[in-house]
Amino acid sequence: MHVVWFRGYWYAYERVDGTPRRTSLGTKDRDEAERRLADLQASLKRPATTVAQMIEDYLEERGRRLASPETVAFATRRLIPVFGHLRPDQIDAPLCRAYAAQRRRQGVGNGLIRRELGVLRAALRWHGKGATPATFEMPAPPPPKDVYLTREQYRALREAARTTPHLHLFVVLAYTSAGRKSAILELTWDRVDFERGLIQLNRTVLSPIEMAKSEVPRNNKRRALVPMTETAREALLKAKAAALTDYVIEYAGEPVADIKKAFRRAVERAGLPAVVSPHALRHTAAVHMAESGVPMAEIAQFLGHTSEAITFKVYARFSPTYLRKAAGALE
Repeated sequence: MHVVWFRGYWYAYERVDGTPRRTSLGTKDRDEAERRLADLQASLKRPATTVAQMIEDYLEERGRRLASPETVAFATRRLIPVFGHLRPDQIDAPLCRAYAAQRRRQGVGNGLIRRELGVLRAALRWHGKGATPATFEMPAPPPPKDVYLTREQYRALREAARTTPHLHLFVVLAYTSAGRKSAILELTWDRVDFERGLIQLNRTVLSPIEMAKSEVPRNNKRRALVPMTETAREALLKAKAAALTDYVIEYAGEPVADIKKAFRRAVERAGLPAVVSPHALRHTAAVHMAESGVPMAEIAQFLGHTSEAITFKVYARFSPTYLRKAAGALE
């Protein structure tokens, strides 16, 4: 195995059964590439016999090149206690069903269970270079979710939340920043910049291995600063004046662990469907941006999506210009 230059980066190159194989070393520096090659070769010498070892090798090798490293890390923390001590050939359909049943008892839906088992399957297939003796059974995919609010419904929800100050602040921030629930609940005042009018939702980005070994939330994404709207500024200034903790969302001098119950009561008071969840505010914000003609690339950055293709797939149909050119050709 030796380093080769390919498409602007150094790669580890070898031939496996006569087939060339390149593994990106993730650097343009030759000396750093040689060091990473040595680390890679050392890791390959370790016999990986258990699922836990194979997942660790997968994270070390794939690292930050994974499309969604925080999702992989979150899944790993759930998978290893169940599967980590096993060999791949000991994983079968009944074990997958038992894992799915366990996660459902914890309140997890089929969508997340499928993603977690998908991470396990990907790690084992990578280690087996395309094949694995494990047998997987995935739960049925969940029905597509498309819950979002009209502007009038959002205003009704915001007004219904006014009786609970910390919930009202959450609703305003969830909509105006399009942030995930956990990111907003973990937001601290040192990441609210009133002078520049910016909010930094994400925390320090860790490597997949660091995230897998800690309780860092799944939404720990590298994300651009979010501009502070005037509505958000007004709500934040009022909350800052009465703050008792470092956390933006607080109640009775303590950080708020979850907003679910208070949010559900506000949804009822606003006369909205019970399916409206805190995450619907993020989806709503994106839909409203698309309806206003905001470019998909800008919406993707605002949401912190790793790929503009994800944004286009979900939100392009809400844009007033969607397929207009194609329809114009038919006049």
